[in-house]
Amino acid sequence: MRIVDELREEFRAALAAARTIAELEAVRDRFLSRGQGRVTALVKSIASAPPDERRTLGALANGLKQEVERELDARAAALQANAPVAGGVDVTLPGRAPVVGRRHPLTLVREKVEDIFQGMGYQVIEGPELEDDWHNFEALNMPPEHPARDMQDTLYLSSPVRSSAGSPATLLRTHTSGMQIRYMETHPPPVRLIAPGRVYRRDNLDLTHTPMFTQVEGLVVGENIALADLKGTLQAFADRFFEGAVRTRFRPSFFPYTEPSAELDVECQGCAGKGCPLCKQTGWIEVLGCGMVHPALFEAVKYDAEKYTGFAFGIGIERLALRLYGIDDIRMFYENDVRFLSQVTA
Repeated sequence: MRIVDELREEFRAALAAARTIAELEAVRDRFLSRGQGRVTALVKSIASAPPDERRTLGALANGLKQEVERELDARAAALQANAPVAGGVDVTLPGRAPVVGRRHPLTLVREKVEDIFQGMGYQVIEGPELEDDWHNFEALNMPPEHPARDMQDTLYLSSPVRSSAGSPATLLRTHTSGMQIRYMETHPPPVRLIAPGRVYRRDNLDLTHTPMFTQVEGLVVGENIALADLKGTLQAFADRFFEGAVRTRFRPSFFPYTEPSAELDVECQGCAGKGCPLCKQTGWIEVLGCGMVHPALFEAVKYDAEKYTGFAFGIGIERLALRLYGIDDIRMFYENDVRFLSQVTA
């Protein structure tokens, strides 16, 4: 009958247009649903057909229904076979570039400092972050009553007062200067070393201070070492590190383990030396302290202070990084913002 042929053509056109399981289910509902399915309605109409047409219509309608069911099932099986596996890889998708990690800018700065001094003949040593009072203070000419201890804002892990047995207090080191003592205790002169590492102080977190930061301690000991050697070394370091693109100045200062003492400042990147909140309106940012080794240190390690002299310096890696990368807030190095870190090390 004509109605059966028309319905068959309509079904095949709808089946050919179905590209997904969801679209195929819509075709199934359109033709086979119990309520308003087109083929279902045709089968129901057999009962109201003229008696002489019922047998022919019934055979054609039921045959169409079976045909529709077979083709729907076959198409569903084909779509299921070609569907991507859950959790699998669709090899037809375009490739994705892998996320490439970058090294932290403070790591890069530390390695740059190490490379410069190793090129000058310095050796690199490391030591414990958990230090004792003797190496961190007393051997560096800071006995318990020394006012310079108030400048350190120390994080003690035991009482700062010696026990009855005389054992020194333990603390998180406030500088890597203790490595000067540890090395000189076991090595005779000459000495030429740097000691990089993390240090800890009870500093308030602001634009240029953090409770934890990285310091590189330097020490040179030998015969006839003079202040001119110290200034020449640090000026050569600054020229190499900043590639001659920054102004520097030496400023008199005080440290109990050096005499005379000085600080090396670099021109503030935030204001080009004009004065801003970053440099506290001075136009300069301190990056290291330095000086000639105090004879008291040589006495503590049993060096002959009449024969040997030396100089020491302590470099703040974060301060160098601020100037090198043009950053105006030291806290950004520790916030783990991948966007910032990617821009700095790009």
